[in-house]
Amino acid sequence: MRTLIRNATVVFPDSTSKVNVLIEGHRIASIDAPDSARADEIVEASGLHLIPGLIDDQVHFCEPGLTHKEDLHHATRACAKGGVTSFLEMPNTRPTTTTVQALEEKLAIAARSCHVNYGFYMGATPHNSDSLQKATRTPGIKIFIGSSTVTCLLMNRRHWK
Repeated sequence: MRTLIRNATVVFPDSTSKVNVLIEGHRIASIDAPDSARADEIVEASGLHLIPGLIDDQVHFCEPGLTHKEDLHHATRACAKGGVTSFLEMPNTRPTTTTVQALEEKLAIAARSCHVNYGFYMGATPHNSDSLQKATRTPGIKIFIGSSTVTCLLMNRRHWK
């Protein structure tokens, strides 16, 4: 599916400009596309602003452990509605994301449920360096030194000298 957003005021890092934006599938194919670009759908955006999607790099969602409060489907619908196109979740959830298995389970749930791009940090513990070295689908490792959930704490005061 090709969508042409015509005459939008696009917000760039250092300016705004009235341009056409062509989207193919879920990706931007062209910024400043010609009016004659072939499209399945045309959105007239005169007088409207088109801004880049936001990345929230520190969320604390509740799936899988506390879905009675929230799940990824609903959390990411809210993200999309608010302009957040990508999120990175912290590992101190219930259960914590400190093993490759826990990471893979979250990725599988996200693949079925998410409406935006996603990533899940792994949490460092005193005992999971093997898992951290084997993890391949994580944006990074979160190290809690002073306080966090018990299983996601690398050091606490008794380690300080």
